[in-house]
Amino acid sequence: MLTGDGFPLAVQVSGRAEGPVLLLLAGQANSHVWWTGLREPFEDRFRVVTFDYRGTGGSRGPVDDWTTSWFADDAAAVIESLGERAIVYGTSMGGRVAQFLAARHPALVDRLILACTSPGGQQAHERTPEVRKLLLNARTRTLRELFYTDDWDGHSHLFGDSTMTAGESRAHLRASNRHDAWDVLPTIQAPTLVLHGTDDRMVPSANAPLLAKRIPGAVLHLHEGGRHGFFDEFTGDIQPVIDDFLEGVQ
Repeated sequence: MLTGDGFPLAVQVSGRAEGPVLLLLAGQANSHVWWTGLREPFEDRFRVVTFDYRGTGGSRGPVDDWTTSWFADDAAAVIESLGERAIVYGTSMGGRVAQFLAARHPALVDRLILACTSPGGQQAHERTPEVRKLLLNARTRTLRELFYTDDWDGHSHLFGDSTMTAGESRAHLRASNRHDAWDVLPTIQAPTLVLHGTDDRMVPSANAPLLAKRIPGAVLHLHEGGRHGFFDEFTGDIQPVIDDFLEGVQ
């Protein structure tokens, strides 16, 4: 599909053709591949929708000074193209995008799930200088240690889109780093579930209660020992929490 400014977005749809729409929003510098193995548990009940952010996957064009609110407007355009409201589940930077989506486009968001994410701005708890240093020359081993516990032995789809140019990657990093939704969080109307792993060093878990207190009526669930990829490593534990939150959605 084309956005209002003519940028081509690659959109992927799976699951029940007539089911409620569930929009999944990936992390920074990742395409829909982020959700490989994670979208499937939803497909028997929902019409599961993903799209590639600008500069990832099949969504390529001029690099600009992208922001999380810009990506949120892209997400709104995707929902509008489907003709109905959506449940929105955003992880990491996708959770930042989801905050602006729910705040700026309340008529499009039925329920909201935010995982391993942050409100941004001065109130947020930032990663330590040590972690920032590790990420400057991030290799698979480093990412593995930040995303997963030592007990994990699986294959991850969360380590970035290797097809991105340096310019596209920098634009995503700027968008995530500049995120600040603090002032708009109280305007979110959708019932909200906030998820986080307690051992997340990429986005410290102290951000989760900030979000839960700032968003009216939000529910908080912390997974003990989970790191940044807790929703992947411990999907067997997290999926029932999400299912309970979505109970009754038709």
